[in-house]
Amino acid sequence: MRRASPLWPLALVLAILPTAGCLFRTRPVEEMYSKTPLQESTQSGLIDKINQQAEKIRSLQATVDIDTSAGGAKKGHVTDYKEIRGYVLARKPAMLHMIGLLPIVRTTAFDMVSNGQEFKLWIPPRNRFVVGRNEVQARSPDKPMENIRPQDIYEALLIRPIDSEHEIAVLENGFEILHDAKGHRVLQADYELVVIRKSEQGWKLSRKIVFSRTDLQPHRQYIYDEDGNLMTDARYADYKDYDGVSFPSRIEIYRPQEEYDITLNMLKLEINKPLRDDQFTLEQPPGAEVVRLDKPQSTAVTPVNSKNSR
Repeated sequence: MRRASPLWPLALVLAILPTAGCLFRTRPVEEMYSKTPLQESTQSGLIDKINQQAEKIRSLQATVDIDTSAGGAKKGHVTDYKEIRGYVLARKPAMLHMIGLLPIVRTTAFDMVSNGQEFKLWIPPRNRFVVGRNEVQARSPDKPMENIRPQDIYEALLIRPIDSEHEIAVLENGFEILHDAKGHRVLQADYELVVIRKSEQGWKLSRKIVFSRTDLQPHRQYIYDEDGNLMTDARYADYKDYDGVSFPSRIEIYRPQEEYDITLNMLKLEINKPLRDDQFTLEQPPGAEVVRLDKPQSTAVTPVNSKNSR
């Protein structure tokens, strides 16, 4: 006796479906792609752009308005600090000094510096002076302001060149999601340089730099740690000419692990002006509570009145 094919039920269903209009319907899929003219580049062209831009900038000093948010899903709520006036000094290879002022009263909200190896953070409202090495990863879950690190700001502020000796950059043709005037999602092609870096444990994901196809400028940078965790998500917008250098006038720096977000809106920016060493120093204020992150937890905090403690 001849065996029936095991596929005959499927064939029967496919044969019936065209006559059973009530079982299905066809609807058009509208492709929403941006109509903005796009520019072309190559992998080597984008690498050269990053490296040339990095070479042009040796230092910067800026007056900024700072918008800061702290908190998220881990903390259960978000606190916003709007329009804090601030000042930023940066000098290669890794020096940064950043000051934020409280609204209205214009007293210091925070003052932090890094010489590339050690950082210091002074928070007058809490009377705390935090000291640690750049590689120290200790963070405070309850005090988001103390989680700010100068080197995190520096890495997002000045995009590092791609080191051909220790890094490889691979080009990916991707899409970014935009929104039109009516709020509809629109896809626009972009270029993405995926940068992997050679370490003692092998090749590691280091960064991803996203270029807009409308101007071929970096509009986003993802920075990862040694384990491939996203540490910084930086966005760059509204490029302007400053002293002959094209630089974003708005930079948003999001740190997902610590759940804080800092947006810098450039009010005044000077490129490659001489900056002195003493502009990157920060002395410990008298009477401040000192937190040393590179020491054991039991000895990390020096009380304000430690000389009088029993």
